Amino acid sequence: MSVRDKQVIVTGGSKGLGLGLVEALVAHGAKVTVVARDVDALESVHTRLGVATITADITNQNAARQILAEVRPDILALNAGTKPRMDRLDRISWEDFTAPWETDVKGGLYWVQAALTLPLVPGSRVLLGSSGAAQNGSPLSGGYAGAKRMLWLMAKYADGISKQWNLGIRFQAIVPMQMVSGTGVGDAGANAYARALGVRIEEYLARAGKPLPPQDFGEMVVSVLNDPKYVEGLAFGLKGDTGITILEGVGP
Repeated sequence: MSVRDKQVIVTGGSKGLGLGLVEALVAHGAKVTVVARDVDALESVHTRLGVATITADITNQNAARQILAEVRPDILALNAGTKPRMDRLDRISWEDFTAPWETDVKGGLYWVQAALTLPLVPGSRVLLGSSGAAQNGSPLSGGYAGAKRMLWLMAKYADGISKQWNLGIRFQAIVPMQMVSGTGVGDAGANAYARALGVRIEEYLARAGKPLPPQDFGEMVVSVLNDPKYVEGLAFGLKGDTGITILEGVGP
């Protein structure tokens, strides 16, 4: 698949990593629709990049169905999520602990279900945004790591259903393997861990090696979509130092 002239929906594409992906997709000739809640941010990305925009909450099940039915995307990138509430396990409230499940996982479930039951056209790709925390944990971010692991598993479950029903839709997980500064999630995490370690945030981020700016993240995701060698993988790790790594292949 080449993204050129493809219809693409990016949820949470008005800021952070999602915006970096939108910029890369537009640069490669895709026809992008950005779905987000922030009206001002959507207006800004529309004015600057010329993309279509839809104001919606990703946890609205009806909105997921309606938007997919109207746009009929060839590629659906589920990037939107909430900034985790940072605190130690012994101090965090249940509401803060479960916030990523109430947004990231609930929204992911509704959009994946809509993609399967509409269904999207054969050959479509659905990318679910996970995190390196899904592999290594994140002790200061409550249920965030578990939520991101669940999204990875949801990609696997949905891909299995697509095969069972012969839908021809590929579901894959995108796994940034480091915190990205200048994003809500990255800044929240890096600040919390830097404070816990008693170091400056710049020093903490430098420990991950080469930075992964949102624009570079977007280019890597476009490579996953464009390069035939990534069609069959299930989960892809993205890191500034090492580029794209296949973390999990597709099972039988």
